[in-house]
Amino acid sequence: MANKVFPTVDLSPFFNGENDENGKKKAKETISKACSEYGFFLIVNHGVPQEFVSKAMQLSKTYFKYPDEEKLKCSPKSGVPLPAGHNKQPHNVPDKNEFILMFPPDSSFNVLPSNPPEFKETLEKMFICFSKLGELMESIINECLGLPTNFLKEYNHDRSWDLMVAMHYFVAVGAEDIGQSEHEDGNCISFVVQDDVSGLEVQYNAEWIPVIPEEGKIVVNVGDVIQVLTNNKFKSGMHRVASPKGRSRNSFAFFYNLPGEKWVEPLPQFTKEIGEEPKYRRFKNQDYQALRMRNKTHPPARPEDVIRITHYAISTSGNKKFA
Repeated sequence: MANKVFPTVDLSPFFNGENDENGKKKAKETISKACSEYGFFLIVNHGVPQEFVSKAMQLSKTYFKYPDEEKLKCSPKSGVPLPAGHNKQPHNVPDKNEFILMFPPDSSFNVLPSNPPEFKETLEKMFICFSKLGELMESIINECLGLPTNFLKEYNHDRSWDLMVAMHYFVAVGAEDIGQSEHEDGNCISFVVQDDVSGLEVQYNAEWIPVIPEEGKIVVNVGDVIQVLTNNKFKSGMHRVASPKGRSRNSFAFFYNLPGEKWVEPLPQFTKEIGEEPKYRRFKNQDYQALRMRNKTHPPARPEDVIRITHYAISTSGNKKFA
């Protein structure tokens, strides 16, 4: 079974105080190994109730069945940093999906649906659950890396730029259809909840391995920010969503982000303190995110021209490497 490639981590020891140090140790060892190899793993006993996830998924499916005129009521506001609200991929991009994007519940950028009833409230509660999970996972990764206590929390203390997306992938109508093109996430940590339709695939050993949906499990991956901070100790995994055959697909993705004004570069703990040269040059997060956004709004003609984190990589000869 494909999910044997991606380990499942039981987070219950982290909810039990100091009562299960062995369980915590085992979980951190598994997470560290997964993040150093491909950046993906699954979690259970994560504090997000399954009945709540199921309700959110059902309401999301109902919403995406509405006609376009109903969805247009959630069109994004003008002048916002990202298009919070309902979005549909334009025809000039290969990805075939639509989604609702939201910032934290108290954000003035949000444009959330009033129908179906309870959907807005459920989305806001879902966001809070994932935000708490993000704080926990950030703390665990901090320990996995041997960083000073609360180092990542103090570095990334502004939660106003976290995002959640309710996704709807269209049924494939052609062999070339793509649900979401291959990419690495440009943030710190991501969480994905899938319905029962497969589609998420992770690149591992030059192959695309499906992450089979399993009730109660949440997919976790680290993003480019963690890869750069750790100087490639932890990997930001390449993944994609294949267009579903015969059925549409729904999911929720939560992105534990870094504020745009933050500078990102390899930490001394993974460079000069251990005698390693930095593999990336310093950059401002908002500059990288702007390049990633341009990938979407103006897709390059050639896949190799897509801007990835390798844009900031330093070659072994000392020259800058661009990809």
